[in-house]
Amino acid sequence: MSTDVLPPTPKSPGVGARRKGNKQHPTLPLSAFTPPNTGTSERFPIAPSPSTLQPEEIIDAHVIDASGDLSLWKSETGQTIGGRVRGVVLSLHGAQESDIEKLVKDVASAPSSTPILAIAVPFKLEDGAPTSPPSYLASASSSKPTIVLTSAFTKPSPAAIEALAWALTQNFVVNIDVQSDLHQDGGWEALEDLLTKATASSELKGKIILSNILPPPDDLTLPIVKLLTHHTYRSYQSHTASLSLFANLYVNFLPPAWGEPTPKTPAPPASEKNEWKRRIKMYIGHAIEAFGFQRILFGSSPAALLSGSSPATNAGDWFELARESFAELGIEQDAIDAVFGQNARLVYAAHGESS
Repeated sequence: MSTDVLPPTPKSPGVGARRKGNKQHPTLPLSAFTPPNTGTSERFPIAPSPSTLQPEEIIDAHVIDASGDLSLWKSETGQTIGGRVRGVVLSLHGAQESDIEKLVKDVASAPSSTPILAIAVPFKLEDGAPTSPPSYLASASSSKPTIVLTSAFTKPSPAAIEALAWALTQNFVVNIDVQSDLHQDGGWEALEDLLTKATASSELKGKIILSNILPPPDDLTLPIVKLLTHHTYRSYQSHTASLSLFANLYVNFLPPAWGEPTPKTPAPPASEKNEWKRRIKMYIGHAIEAFGFQRILFGSSPAALLSGSSPATNAGDWFELARESFAELGIEQDAIDAVFGQNARLVYAAHGESS
């Protein structure tokens, strides 16, 4: 039998050499406590409280009032945001076609404590490009306030493509209320088809603003945990990314078509408002990734629903809900200022001044 003895198995590193007393934890680098750079600032101090992050000024980019007098909007926003409003975009959606010319003149000439940045007049895409535009469109280049167009989209057609292309060639801002069911087969593709064909010309100067997609129509009975993996949310993510590739396209951030009015501020119970904020943040978080802060515009009037009118939504309540939802994403002051005011001022610059 061999007398050779195997050498003892070496101890694992650190075995038998442990220090007595309290264990010394490794020191983490400072970067471990620093949130990732969002691109908005090289320094990242503690995020401001959502209750203190307020826009310096507000421009409401979507106020529907077929009468043009803004009385209801003023009553709803007076105590909440009235003192910071620097302008509104007044939509005459729902006005009779025969009344529009007079309404435009009345709004332009009437004194108002709230500046009217632009007047959105109804424009039917399905009628095709106008051969004899009404006087308020023919003289739009010199109009004060700026004249812009508001349209509804249900399905693409040669006439709709022609009308949108004409409006963009004439340097109009066109607000398109998406009234088709995007969740149906081919819904998103139909919208993209309209935009692709209508913007094919290199001579287009106008801008497109989509309504009713931020947030999109949703089913509040579907729990958020299921919504995350639901095909409708996955489709929203992929198609909003595709829409962001249209350089002249913006989105309105409006009260959503969820079948219920916006929760009041303060909301009884608070859980209802928090549930809405969680759902809203799911949509705006992705919209920010796709479009950036510079192409999102706050507005207080909801887009039209597919079936009937929207439940009553208070403009002041929606502002607080929208502001808190954005602020709780940890964004900075310049982003809040852009979404709630500056973007609308740039988009609705006087006709002919926009780039």
